[in-house]
Amino acid sequence: MQLDLNLLTALDALLEEGSVAGAAERLHVTAPAMSRSLGRIRRTTGDQILVRTGRTMTPTPYALSVREQVHDLVRQARGVLAPSRELDLATLDRTFTLRWHESLVALAGPALLAAVRESAPGVRLRFIAESNVDTPALRRGEVDLEANAGGPAEPDLRVEKVAESPHVVVTRRGHPLTRGRSVTAARYAAAEHLTVSRRGRLDNAVDRALRRLGLSRRVVASAPTESAALAFLRGTDLVVTVPEATAPGATARQAADLAVLPLPLDLPPAAVHLSWHQRHDTDRAHAWLRDLARTALAGARVG
Repeated sequence: MQLDLNLLTALDALLEEGSVAGAAERLHVTAPAMSRSLGRIRRTTGDQILVRTGRTMTPTPYALSVREQVHDLVRQARGVLAPSRELDLATLDRTFTLRWHESLVALAGPALLAAVRESAPGVRLRFIAESNVDTPALRRGEVDLEANAGGPAEPDLRVEKVAESPHVVVTRRGHPLTRGRSVTAARYAAAEHLTVSRRGRLDNAVDRALRRLGLSRRVVASAPTESAALAFLRGTDLVVTVPEATAPGATARQAADLAVLPLPLDLPPAAVHLSWHQRHDTDRAHAWLRDLARTALAGARVG
């Protein structure tokens, strides 16, 4: 039997109002239309639902027994089809999974967590490591929000650039590049280099920029994270090129005996993108988290 779920709304109104006219007014339909709906409800249930007692209508025992159930079903259906647009952060109980680049977790993660805890103490954040291969975690719902340099092109994923940073060169203090003359593209290319790549790539946009100048460099190794790459610089003449925002600050440079130099190449700034699946576009809690993440990432600076 094919059921018309609209009859639940009509039945709820009839049981609440106790009359065809009252139910019709409640649902903004004509009395004849409501009378027809009552007839269909009677045929579907095999029960009279409302019977005339003098000048009033009285619900049958069956109608009384299902009254609360019908009302709850209608309320639940309205909640599904017209979800509440209000967001109560004080009572929000939810866990978000964030797959962010390691340096972005270190730079912006603490600020994001502090902002979340201030407004929504019941919310938990799960920061997980990036994989060395691309996975459809956003599409599968395993990850709520990504933040990294890239931006997936799939039509069901949203990608937004939230920050960018120029590149700099990091090496040990006392490296030949830090002495005397200014750092030229030729001197930079002549050094031995490290790359930062979670996939182990030995070339990147730096090599393309050098080729445009008729230059090339020797990359001796790749490291999966920037913190790992910086560890290789101690006691060597290697150099690594990283976004300025993630380079060691003055205090960290002094402690690690490192130096930061300008990059002598015309290289586009490193961008930071937020990515999420389109299913979260109208999710108010997710939108709230995205706003906080934008602010944390845009304001991330190494001191």
